[in-house]
Amino acid sequence: MADEMTLAIDCGGGGIKASVVDAQGTLIAPARRTPTPYPLPPELLVETVVGLAGSLPRATRVTMGMPGMIRHGVVVTTPHYITKDGPRSRVLPELVERWSRFDMGRAIHTALGLPALVRNDAEVAGAGVITGTGLEMIITLGTGLGNAVFDGGRLAPHVEVSQGFVRWGLTYDDYIGEHERLRLGDAHWSRRVRRVVDGLRPMYMWDRLYLGGGNSKRITVLNLQRMGEDIVVVPNDAGLVGGVRSWEL
Repeated sequence: MADEMTLAIDCGGGGIKASVVDAQGTLIAPARRTPTPYPLPPELLVETVVGLAGSLPRATRVTMGMPGMIRHGVVVTTPHYITKDGPRSRVLPELVERWSRFDMGRAIHTALGLPALVRNDAEVAGAGVITGTGLEMIITLGTGLGNAVFDGGRLAPHVEVSQGFVRWGLTYDDYIGEHERLRLGDAHWSRRVRRVVDGLRPMYMWDRLYLGGGNSKRITVLNLQRMGEDIVVVPNDAGLVGGVRSWEL
């Protein structure tokens, strides 16, 4: 509908941001951002989202992207939000239990009184950039690694690549997450990103790979050129703009 207004919420390991997007994918208000609070039980995330929504224009529906395995709005697992102080801190068993099978879609719908769609954050970002032709994949680079795959514009079942092991016993989240970028510097970290892309290419055989998330712009020009012409770096606001097109998938 031409008058549909979508409250788009992009939940990350370090921050949560939100805006309202019109049917054409234009942000009608500046994005609001708040640091992700820890420890973070699901009820606190809902409360944080409600607070952000209260500072934005009224919407008619809400799309929320969050890290982890999300099926039909229900959290199967989320890697960062079960920790005491955020990514790479101690996992709290009580949070593992509280997040497991939490129906975030229903909780957001109830809290805001709007139709709600909750998906993995990379799936929402991918919806904002895909062309709908061929096999397209997005990798988001931020606190960790996010991913989603689309075939002819249709969302494929989610595979949580971030939790796979890449080398030295490290997961992809560990290997190219924000902590390692800060430790290594952009040049060395960019080489790691290129190794990851080279390793995933024969597994997915994509027609086009999008690199998004806040850290995609930090990949050095030389490493980006060496990745190939089928790689496209996309703006970080894809996680908000994708809130509209996510309803069409």
